[in-house]
Amino acid sequence: MRFDIKDKTNLLLGLFVAALILSNVLGSKITHFDIPSFLSTPLNMIFFPLIYLLKIFLQTIGGREIALNFFSTVHVSVGILTVPLMFLITDMIAEVHGRRKVLEFITTGVIALLLMILITSIAIAVPAAERSIDNESYSMIFKVTIRMTIASILAFVIAQLHDMWSFHFWKRKTEGRHLWLRNNISTFFSQLIDSTVFMFVAFYKTAPMWDAVFVISLIVPYWIFKILFALLDTPFAYLGVWWLRKESRTTVSGKTRLALSG
Repeated sequence: MRFDIKDKTNLLLGLFVAALILSNVLGSKITHFDIPSFLSTPLNMIFFPLIYLLKIFLQTIGGREIALNFFSTVHVSVGILTVPLMFLITDMIAEVHGRRKVLEFITTGVIALLLMILITSIAIAVPAAERSIDNESYSMIFKVTIRMTIASILAFVIAQLHDMWSFHFWKRKTEGRHLWLRNNISTFFSQLIDSTVFMFVAFYKTAPMWDAVFVISLIVPYWIFKILFALLDTPFAYLGVWWLRKESRTTVSGKTRLALSG
């Protein structure tokens, strides 16, 4: 039995919530790796103006440095891997279903995030048995501060609401054409909002080094990676909208009926 549009939408909701939870659970790990020169060189050339402006800004305001060969070695939170998926899904839903359904996704995401925080807080608080994993190590992995919780929820809600508004704004301007344009423009600025709100609310002034300049020096590189991911997922936006709208045949009580998606 093939999925109809309701089944597909529910599947996307499940993936959306899973990506949101994973971004918060996995986000504390920072990874780093070298990118082959045949990939890093063109990326460094494409994003050179943005990287150069950031370098000048950091040198002028804070006396800090950033390498111009930014993409040669990557330092990034593994939680960033799920963020493009969330924006891709909400853009697909906005294109096919409209704002109301996107709001349902956002509300469900917030409820799921609050439930995750509640359950993990209880799990950390209850005593560990002798045969259990070391409770201190367990707490280090799953403990989330109140400040980071607020930062995560605020960043998620504000960025997703902006993405929804921006997507429909550009849809009106383009009269429903150029999905690639509204998908990318809405995502670019929404992900900048997401990174900015989270970084400042979660970390600003938590330590002497975490001043505004230092926070900005972290926001912009993360945003560059999110721009790159958004550009790469453009074909998937078209594929996803086609799949969501595609008519499918489902079998009910031995009879075949045609379900129109869209």
